[in-house]
Amino acid sequence: MIQLVAVTILWAFSFSLIGEYLAGSVDSYFAVLTRVLLAALVFLPFLKLSVLSGAQKLLLAGLGAIQLGVMYIFFYHSFLYLSVPEVLLFTIITPLYVALLNDALFKRFTPFHVLCACIAMAGAAVIRFEGISTDFWAGFFIVQGANLCFALGQVGYRKLISTFASSIPHYHIFGWFYLGALAVALPGFFIFGDSNQLPATSMQWGILLWLGVVASGLGYYFWNQGALKVSAGTLAIMNNALIPAGLFVNLVLWHKDVDLSRLTLGGAIIAAALWLSHHHSKRTRAQPVN
Repeated sequence: MIQLVAVTILWAFSFSLIGEYLAGSVDSYFAVLTRVLLAALVFLPFLKLSVLSGAQKLLLAGLGAIQLGVMYIFFYHSFLYLSVPEVLLFTIITPLYVALLNDALFKRFTPFHVLCACIAMAGAAVIRFEGISTDFWAGFFIVQGANLCFALGQVGYRKLISTFASSIPHYHIFGWFYLGALAVALPGFFIFGDSNQLPATSMQWGILLWLGVVASGLGYYFWNQGALKVSAGTLAIMNNALIPAGLFVNLVLWHKDVDLSRLTLGGAIIAAALWLSHHHSKRTRAQPVN
């Protein structure tokens, strides 16, 4: 749980940094390629080629291609249509995707997880349900593409890791995740990228460096590790914890207009959903097996 909280705080800064310094100024495909390449370089020195089978390597790389490569392409494009708060708002459906996809992959149905995810969605909607821009529908569907990729990557990783030997250190295999993302980002830039929109300032280069090494490289590793240690319901709720955290950063650092009463109420609703998920998981584990 502590890993998910730490990464949530880390990622809270990413939304504002992208929206304030990169969106519209730096080619989105180049930004994605840079982040993925730097993240891969962090873990390639630890990669053990003989630990996984060929099929396992392909599956892990495929998850990276979806959760990081395709998701980032959707994500960066959304800032061309939406403001930072709107992007945050439209991520509220991610917890429902996480809960439903997790149950589908593990061939079960847990209504309580859906309930907790819906409560968290309600809390997020309270925070940012107000006027929207004229590009609402385009931005909305682009963000939903990112949400689906992010959710599928998380639950897919939980499912895939459950088939691996428990003795395998995850940092010895996580490089495949980033190589899969690189397989999407590299051709994406060469086919669709605009070389006239490369970073022009040291600030932009510095932000890309931080986003690649820290937010992507370390962030996705620890997020996926944290996802293995909590219930699907708790994981779903933590996806929405980014919304109040991201809005708080946007308010404090860039003095954006945020309704503090809505932020407080919505955050409290999300916290209540998280508590319900934890309480339900503890009670379920405590019940004797007949």
